Amino acid sequence: ARVKSLKEKYKEESELFKKDKNGKPTKDFDTKRLLKKCIDVRLFGGISTEEGDAVNLTGAVQFALLNPSLNAVDLRTQQNTSVFVSKGGNKQGAIGTTTLVPYGLMQIHGWINPKSAEHTGLSIEDVLEMQKALWNSINDSNTRSKSNQNSLLMIEIVYKENFGKVYGVDRLIKIIPRDNRKGEQVRSIDDFDFDLTALLEIAKSEKIQEIKYYTELTFLKEKLVGDKFKSLTL
Repeated sequence: ARVKSLKEKYKEESELFKKDKNGKPTKDFDTKRLLKKCIDVRLFGGISTEEGDAVNLTGAVQFALLNPSLNAVDLRTQQNTSVFVSKGGNKQGAIGTTTLVPYGLMQIHGWINPKSAEHTGLSIEDVLEMQKALWNSINDSNTRSKSNQNSLLMIEIVYKENFGKVYGVDRLIKIIPRDNRKGEQVRSIDDFDFDLTALLEIAKSEKIQEIKYYTELTFLKEKLVGDKFKSLTL
């Protein structure tokens, strides 16, 4: 179904979609080339089960399955009721349960594999588009369970070598609650300070070429200083 929808989208490349008398794609059909035209495939991979032309592209970009909050959160359960009208004017009610978090400062951790990027055709421009989408999707999210969210800081660590790696990059940022507040009592950005000590220290590593960042908060920009820190343009 996915390959069929892509064929519709790229009709201008009709020479790729010629079929023989049995309705099968000819040898001119190139599924991998077609899949690579989609930015989501170049970023996150894709598959095709086309007979005789199966493709499995592993995504260069991967995100951690579990992303903990930097502050301790207080899970609160709230019940709600709803009533629906069925045929004949019959009414039926139901009780639902919703779990809410008053405030959570979430850190989302991901990786870009340079060798997988070669296979999917991922470009620097694709990565920038993804970063824009990540930043704006948080700010523009408007659902009952995800209201009033804000993107605070985006960091991209660039290694000198493809296989370079420093450990613990998901633990480089901490927060310090103000006014002796305990973890779950944090309710806004005014209730804590950012501790970037570990991030500034790891920037000294010879494995790291530069650290790109984007933030709209002046006090964070003032903390991210050094030869290796470069501002991102989103």
